[in-house]
Amino acid sequence: MGKHFLITGGAGFIGSNYVYRLLQRGERVTIYDNLSRAGAPRNLAWLRETFGEQAFDLIVGDVRDAALLTSAAAKADVIVHLAAQVAVTTSVVHPRQDFEINALGTFNVLEAARLSGRQPAVLYASTNKVYGGMEDVPIVEQETRWTYADLPHGCPETQPLDFHSPYGCSKGTGDQYVRDYARIYGLPTVVFRQSCIYGPRQFGIEDQGWVAWFVIAAVTGRPLTIYGDGKQVRDLLYVEDLLNAYDAALDNLDVAAGQVYNLGGGKDNVIAIWAEFGPLLEELLGREIPVTRGDWRPGDQRVFFADIRKAARDLGWQPQVSVREGVTRLFDWVQAHPEWFQA
Repeated sequence: MGKHFLITGGAGFIGSNYVYRLLQRGERVTIYDNLSRAGAPRNLAWLRETFGEQAFDLIVGDVRDAALLTSAAAKADVIVHLAAQVAVTTSVVHPRQDFEINALGTFNVLEAARLSGRQPAVLYASTNKVYGGMEDVPIVEQETRWTYADLPHGCPETQPLDFHSPYGCSKGTGDQYVRDYARIYGLPTVVFRQSCIYGPRQFGIEDQGWVAWFVIAAVTGRPLTIYGDGKQVRDLLYVEDLLNAYDAALDNLDVAAGQVYNLGGGKDNVIAIWAEFGPLLEELLGREIPVTRGDWRPGDQRVFFADIRKAARDLGWQPQVSVREGVTRLFDWVQAHPEWFQA
């Protein structure tokens, strides 16, 4: 048998894609998920249809439940912590809930790993939001996009942390705890500060998962609102490329343990969220997409793209899927399952 993986949030977008990959190669998998996300039952059904009812263990539980999490982690070789409250807007309305899920939940995962006595590897999905608005970093406006004036490779891991919004604070708290448990307790932990991850099985909504949301709205004819000038720049990372990085970290744990990596598409997979993404979507759809314009949203960075050279150097990792190819795959997946996206 392979290693025993515990995946918190394993029924979610990234989690279900990783579980699929792990089961394909014969690993043992326990999914730990509270099934609160709309797509979770659908993702579980997909995994069961593909691999059978008994292919993985499912613990329906919440990361706020320290005792249940500790028992779930008792025999894990690898813990991949993906469970989270994921929307900035929700964190502003419900900051305590956001804190308890993201900060306390991550602490519970680390304690479960430590108390198991097995020194499991812990991979943590952090976020580029830990860098805040990056107001001190000069940017320049070009015809269809904003870009960094002095960071041609993007934002490095050495950019000062500046938690902005309750979501940024809670995820950033987890980020720093994960890093410190490597220092203090010798747990082989790895922090991934992730940019825009996208791909099939992403049931995006307006507040979270914008790439999938734009595709879903375009295909189903739902109203789309573009906030700001649409020239905000993000680097997109296709989900399979993200999972390649997870695997690479586990394969190079002697180097990766205790490290932080910015993971995104990097400078070669940058796109303006509407000025450039819109035309690509219209080309795939074969018609114009009407949009409503809204004011800038608080904390919305005009530019973020990750400097991914550290992951390339340490892990031998590079994104393989271009924005056009990845978005086309996501578009085809949404088009193939319109019934899943009816309002």
